[in-house]
Amino acid sequence: MLIDEITLKITAGKGGDGRALFSKMPGIFGPTGGSGGNGGNVYMEGVSDLSALNQFRFVKEVAAHNGQDGKIERNDGGRGEDLILKVPIGSIAYKLTTEETREIVSVGERALLARGGKGGKGNFLFRSSTNTSPKEFGVGTPGEVFDVRIELKLIADVGFVGLPNAGKSSLLNELTNARSKVANYQFTTLEPNLGVYNKELILADIPGLIEGASTGKGLGVKFLRHIERTRILFHLISTESEDVARDYKTIRKELGTYNEKLLDKQEYLLISKSDTADKVSLKKILTKAKKLNPSVVVFSIHDHESMEGIKKILHKIAQEKSVKES
Repeated sequence: MLIDEITLKITAGKGGDGRALFSKMPGIFGPTGGSGGNGGNVYMEGVSDLSALNQFRFVKEVAAHNGQDGKIERNDGGRGEDLILKVPIGSIAYKLTTEETREIVSVGERALLARGGKGGKGNFLFRSSTNTSPKEFGVGTPGEVFDVRIELKLIADVGFVGLPNAGKSSLLNELTNARSKVANYQFTTLEPNLGVYNKELILADIPGLIEGASTGKGLGVKFLRHIERTRILFHLISTESEDVARDYKTIRKELGTYNEKLLDKQEYLLISKSDTADKVSLKKILTKAKKLNPSVVVFSIHDHESMEGIKKILHKIAQEKSVKES
C-alpha cells in the first residue's frame, strides 16, 4: 500500500540551560558555568523511494533531540541531534498553523520544517567588571512545534490517464519493468505505479479516474494531485468504449475542474486494445478520436508495430528532455 499523505506533529529540540558554577580550584575564583547547546532542527530530505512515507503510517509525533545543558569549566553543552524525515521527491509539507509550505523536488534536497531552540548562556558569559561573581544563567528556549501535512505529488515525465480498464497498467508493464496488477474490471486500482522507460523517462500509471473525481468521488482528488507534476499526458481510451467522445470529455472535464492548468499539458490520445476491434469499427473510432485530439495513436500491447509507434513518441520526449537539461 502506497502512503502518499501523512499528518505529523513535529517538535524541534529545546535549547539546553546554561549553568551557574564557580571554580573550586585553590586560588582560582570566578564563574565557570558553560552555556547550553542549541536544540536540534527538524528537516525533510528527498529520496527516490516512492514508498518512503510508509514509515509514518502509524506515527503521530516526531521530535528532534534537545540540546545539552552547560557543563563545568566553561564547557558548553552539546547541540541536539537534528531529525531528518526522509520523504519521496515531489513531497510538499504544509504547516497547518501558519500555512507555510516547503517542497522537495530532488534527491538529497533538504527543507527546514522546525528550528531548534537556543541554548541558554552560562554564568561565565554574565561576568563583568562590576559583577565578578554572577549567579545568573540563561534558560534554553523551546524548539518550534508544528502540525504538518506532507503530501506526495508524483514527478513523472509522462502520466497515463483515463477511465478504469483503459489499459494503462498493461501499457506501463509493457514499456517498463513495472509489475502493475492487471485485470479486466470496471473499478480502479488504489495507488499509482511508476516505471522507468529506457533509463531516461519516468512513466506514471495514474489509477483510473471516474466521473465526479474532481469533487472527491472515489479517490479522485488524491489521483488528480499526482497528475499536476507530470510533464506530458498519455490519455488512454479503450476500443471497447461505448462512446469515445464521451469518455474523453469526461476525463478532460475532471482535469479542468480540479486545475485548469492540467488542460494545458501536452497530450497524446492513445486508443488501446486495437486487437479487440475489427477494421471497420477501428476506422470509425479513429475518425472520432482525431476530432478530439489530432495526436492519436492506435495500439495493442500484442502488436509490435503499434508499440514501436509509442516508443518513437517516447524517444522524442526523451530527446526534448535532454535538450532542456543540457
